[in-house]
Amino acid sequence: MWKHIRRILMVLLACVFLFCGATVAVVQHQYQVNKRLYREAASSFTTQTGTVPSGPSLFKKTDPGELSPEAEPGEMAPIEVDFEALRKVNPDVIGWIYCPDTVINYPVMHGETNDTYLHHSYDGTYNASGSIFEDARNGRGFVDPVSILYGHHMASGAMFATLDLWQAVDYFYEHPVMWLLTPTRDYKVELCSAYNTSAYSDTYSFFTAHDFAFAEYLRMVLSSSVIRTGAEADPNANYILMSTCAYVFEDARSVLLGKLVPLASAGGKALTQ
Repeated sequence: MWKHIRRILMVLLACVFLFCGATVAVVQHQYQVNKRLYREAASSFTTQTGTVPSGPSLFKKTDPGELSPEAEPGEMAPIEVDFEALRKVNPDVIGWIYCPDTVINYPVMHGETNDTYLHHSYDGTYNASGSIFEDARNGRGFVDPVSILYGHHMASGAMFATLDLWQAVDYFYEHPVMWLLTPTRDYKVELCSAYNTSAYSDTYSFFTAHDFAFAEYLRMVLSSSVIRTGAEADPNANYILMSTCAYVFEDARSVLLGKLVPLASAGGKALTQ
């Protein structure tokens, strides 16, 4: 009797072990598929232009939507993006975010809900790694005072897993800017605040106007930074807040705030006057 029960238990444990092993194998396979998919996307839809990115400039006041005085005349992103071809694959693509010498080189999505691209790649196929995507509560395409972008913290270092690196002084000043390209306007992203916070904190707030509440929000986010960047709150500018999971306390998130400095280009190509 006990021998029979022991045999059954051993078989059950073996089944559990095999199931867990198969699950891990499937997830690892999806990670590799996603890594290859985004590497091919960068190869197919972006072109390096050879432009040398500049470091952060003074954080001066600017009117939203106008060419900012922080951008050097004729300054361009170091890549071009073929949005026409990219949006034939998926019209939910709203931009491309790129940081030289890092893994951040991804299309940015905007879905109907925040679940849409949580576990789907930019081409719409299911994958546990998901995509970089704009919060569905934001106006589509970086039109709000602050747009929130999400990405998984992948064990492989992919997606937004490296956001917490900007909390180290050396890394921050070696990578002071990112580039956000869109079909209608490109931006230099001047990074200005990096810290950990709760998923339920006021960091995740939404605004429709450059008003007093937004100015107070900016002061809060800038003062929360673990890096003293010297950036001043500019309530007339638009910003992006990049967010990923952190594992320093329950429901922790690593965030990185960047000011959008408009360029006279779209998709990496100069806008015609």
